[in-house]
Amino acid sequence: MKPESRQALCHVAVAGCLCVATVYSGVFDGVFVEVGHEHYAEVPVASLPAALAMPFNSLVNLAYVLLGVYWLRRDAGDAGRSVGQRRAGYLKDVFAAMALLYGPVQWLRIWTQARPAAVLDQWLTLPIFAWPVAWCLCLDGGWRPCRLLVIEGLSLSSYGLALLHAQGFEVALGVHVAAAVGQALRTHRQSGSASSATYLALGVLSCLGFVVLKLCDHHLARWRLFQRLTGHFWSKVCDVLQFHFAFLFLTDVTTRRRVPPAGKMR
Repeated sequence: MKPESRQALCHVAVAGCLCVATVYSGVFDGVFVEVGHEHYAEVPVASLPAALAMPFNSLVNLAYVLLGVYWLRRDAGDAGRSVGQRRAGYLKDVFAAMALLYGPVQWLRIWTQARPAAVLDQWLTLPIFAWPVAWCLCLDGGWRPCRLLVIEGLSLSSYGLALLHAQGFEVALGVHVAAAVGQALRTHRQSGSASSATYLALGVLSCLGFVVLKLCDHHLARWRLFQRLTGHFWSKVCDVLQFHFAFLFLTDVTTRRRVPPAGKMR
């Protein structure tokens, strides 16, 4: 494994452990989260183990792990050598490590229906959407590790909105989505291509599908097509697809625009 891959995995693992410790410390006990199988259209199968009680909503989370492994093994798309290539690889591998972490967290929520898992599932969504913003800013303004840390710190802190209002998480997520799309459009205008435009469009469509299908989970269950493979299941498929198209977009623009030097990678 490349040094930047080990570094990325270590950083995400440490951040993940800090998030878990924070959740279990009780800081977010006042956050509203939906807990219980009744919030999903998929009917639990009593004969299956608890970890697979909702088999389709459970097993779809393996796709995040497979996606993470796939992108950890792929090159970042940076045509440069040495430092530039390692920086691009680090940005890619952090994103891949986030996918590796996110899949098991979502599965844990489906399995246990416990409040801490539900809070962690919500919370980790925010820095995932923030990372494409950070990646694009590295392409536009140079390599600044402190800026990466600030962006992710602000993203994690924004979950505090969920303590102030029942829809606080939705507001924070909406801001993150808008920021990611806006920054991607800006980067595409500066160094994009026909292929990056395609990836960006498909990513936005996948994001839209992720939101709409999840919100309409119970409504869609009135149709046979969505009674086993429910809206929630297909929303996760769209989520994996938007992850993948984000990778394709970011590595494509990285190929055309190396990470500019603005400090050394440590």
